Amino acid sequence: MSVITYNKLVRDKIPEIIAADGKICQIEILSDEDYLKMVDAKLDEELAEYHKDQNVEELADLLEVIYAAAQARGCSLEELEQIRREKTDKRGAFQKKLLLKEVVE
Repeated sequence: MSVITYNKLVRDKIPEIIAADGKICQIEILSDEDYLKMVDAKLDEELAEYHKDQNVEELADLLEVIYAAAQARGCSLEELEQIRREKTDKRGAFQKKLLLKEVVE
């Protein structure tokens, strides 16, 4: 029997999926402080996976972690979307594919 150590934040149903596969896992419920640290680490992990694979599924994973990070910091998804819209209204989006090369002062 081999043991693989992960020590990473996983989605809520992962322990059930592992058990359904006939395996045993050990989990821990994190404190709010530790959860925030692990959510930030998960953001890095998911972003790295997107950079590696560059597929939409990885973007969906990244978005799910962004939602979790916002909620963990007391921001609802509606508030997050409102902030995003306000920034878009004020500064624009990324639709024009603009690359800022330089600014002369």
